[in-house]
Amino acid sequence: MRLDGVLFFPVTPFGEDGAVNRGVLAEHVDMGVAAGSGGVFAACGTGEFNALSLDEYTDVVATTVSVVGGRVPVISGAGGSLPFARSCARAASESGADGLLLLPPYLVTAPPSGLVEYVRQIAEASDLPIIVYQRGTARFTPDAAVALTKLPNVVGFKDGLGDIDLLQRIILRVRQATDREFTFFNGLPTAELTVPAYRGLGVPLYSSAAFAFAPEIALAFYKAITSGDEILTQQLLTEFYLPLVDLRDRVPGYAVALIKAGVKLRGLDAGNVRPPLVDPTLEHVAALARLIDAGLAISSH
Repeated sequence: MRLDGVLFFPVTPFGEDGAVNRGVLAEHVDMGVAAGSGGVFAACGTGEFNALSLDEYTDVVATTVSVVGGRVPVISGAGGSLPFARSCARAASESGADGLLLLPPYLVTAPPSGLVEYVRQIAEASDLPIIVYQRGTARFTPDAAVALTKLPNVVGFKDGLGDIDLLQRIILRVRQATDREFTFFNGLPTAELTVPAYRGLGVPLYSSAAFAFAPEIALAFYKAITSGDEILTQQLLTEFYLPLVDLRDRVPGYAVALIKAGVKLRGLDAGNVRPPLVDPTLEHVAALARLIDAGLAISSH
């Protein structure tokens, strides 16, 4: 499983009855793939994985796989309690997903050895390639990261902590310990803001939540950063991504809720977020709309 380009994390649309809106999800995913995403990450953080039942999760993954139709890889989320994560892994495999993004376990503090065992037991539930997400309660030491590489179907490591010193040590130790292909990802919220720093560590792949509602802006940024266009890169960072992060940080959970609001602003009724997340205020939605307009204007030049 090879990933390249801008990685798309679709939202999970809900209808007025609160159920997953399969039709809007299909349109959302198809539009993202047609726009040029390099991979689709279904039912992950932006897709409110935490708020889905197993049946809903399976529905989201199966719908995404069907719509994508093999055009790009589909990676689905898994995580939470060990039994639930193993059930997700099996459901993803049966639904035709190409891989798993393994989110942190439930809110317990565990030693690195316990985290490795958590990954190992989930890896046994499916032969799908697994990308391990370091974030929240899942914090790995360099030795623990090396231990992950001993698990045959663990193929990548996504960093959502932003601890550059720790990540650099993990990368160096992993590269020293194994010569097999093992991919690192920038998984910070609004990752574009830190892409230059992660590229300095040799980590070019990143999550793009903004792609879900503004693929034109996300692709313009990707083209700028990969072609060495420092002027456009800095302009997008300063005039779009930095104020987007400032807006995101005003309310906990806006890293997801603003993305869904952005999808709605661009014409798809993705519904509301589920509790405990809250939808953005009208004032914040208006601010997001102004940011989108500014980003589109910059991207069109």
